[in-house]
Amino acid sequence: MNDHVRDLASVREATDRLLAATGRLHNADVTQPSRLPGWTRGHVLVHLARNADALVNVLEGRPMYESAEAREADIERDAARPLAVQQEDVRDSAARFDGTAAAPADWSRTVALRNGVTDSASRIPFRRLVEVELHHVDLGIGYELEDLPEEFTGREIAFLADRFAGHPAVPAIALTDTGGGRWRTGSAAGDPVRVTGGAPDLLGWLAGRRDGAALDTAGAPLPALPPL
Repeated sequence: MNDHVRDLASVREATDRLLAATGRLHNADVTQPSRLPGWTRGHVLVHLARNADALVNVLEGRPMYESAEAREADIERDAARPLAVQQEDVRDSAARFDGTAAAPADWSRTVALRNGVTDSASRIPFRRLVEVELHHVDLGIGYELEDLPEEFTGREIAFLADRFAGHPAVPAIALTDTGGGRWRTGSAAGDPVRVTGGAPDLLGWLAGRRDGAALDTAGAPLPALPPL
């Protein structure tokens, strides 16, 4: 069961970590490549700010973004802004999201995201937490998958396993975390490919942040996953 209040508190903590870390950067660092192909760190920071505003739209019943083209144009336009401006935008947009998400509401209602995706309103704070935590890693400034809170990592593996469950391009996969977690994903038919590794490596592979080279498949080929 989703605990949106607890998740919202985790979003605040993750945002504070990200702002503290980016506060140690310099303007020139913002224009350097991030770990996301084609994006600088500035692109990542703008995306985080606009995602917060987009999730406010979701919670208030509006379309998440005006359009895919407008979303991309906003990110490109603002990616090269000075660090102080980027930080202020991330901070202010985070505050807008926090204020909206903290207001009394029917958290059992279904809300619409992008591309026809729907979800429970109660899971929106966790979706925001995923954005903040993974994009902090994407900045490439010293925060790694191994630094993510253990509970978050397990929940995100479960979330991604659920996302790939039944996907026509993904074979049956049995995921095992060396710390004890187990998940199934992909097709429900056939013998599963058994993929074992540390939780950060499993998350990195599922989220498209690592190539899976550190994972053990008992000699079987590691399945190719479609993009998120």
